[in-house]
Amino acid sequence: MERTQSQMESGVYITSYAAAMFIAAMVTIGVLFITIIATLTVMLRSCQNRDAGVLQLGVRSDEKMFILQAELNRLEVEEFPSICKTHIVQYFKEGDQYLRDLKWTIWMIHSYLNSLKPHADGLDVVLMDLDDILNVVDDKHEAAAHILDLYTKLQASGWSLILITRKHETLHNVTMETSISSGYKSWSSLIMRSDDEMLMESWAYFSNRRAVLQKLDFRISSVISSHMDALTGPCLGKRVFKLPSPPN
Repeated sequence: MERTQSQMESGVYITSYAAAMFIAAMVTIGVLFITIIATLTVMLRSCQNRDAGVLQLGVRSDEKMFILQAELNRLEVEEFPSICKTHIVQYFKEGDQYLRDLKWTIWMIHSYLNSLKPHADGLDVVLMDLDDILNVVDDKHEAAAHILDLYTKLQASGWSLILITRKHETLHNVTMETSISSGYKSWSSLIMRSDDEMLMESWAYFSNRRAVLQKLDFRISSVISSHMDALTGPCLGKRVFKLPSPPN
């Protein structure tokens, strides 16, 4: 009887211990679960506050790829797929995402060119698409200030800046005055189309002019444009930078 009673008491003792451990484990799991939920909530709110514009835009990765293709091929709105047309049109019509993309691209340009040191002979050049500049100036877009800041800082760093446009050379004086009044001064050269070049495809015109510059011993360090015709063909130099297309 004493042995049986001892076994029963021992059994009751073990059962109580297991129950206590089970309850403690459940409490611990509950606390951890609440902590995880609270942490995720704080992180989500932080992301929303930090970059609400991106979350609101909600562009999926496939839509971002189509936006890139639309820029490269200059697609019209009616060519956009219906499944993502709303978000893509919103991207092009609203300037918030465009400005973020522009600032990021400008940062990459500075990061690359600041890693190089132009020679004192003035032959290290950066080609900038003047039509990009004049378009944002004409639209009085916020992007104009960022592009002008890029121009000014590159110039201050010792780069020779060459402006190139698709316009005919008969518009030289007007184009020069507009550029200067917009803050673009002291460029190394302003390249405009001749009569013969007006008959050429624009990409061929850009390629031909770059080849001429290289024959004159200029070293093209970079070409900057939002248009693919300026970024294709031979003699592109060391690196090209595709600016985002401004909203229409």
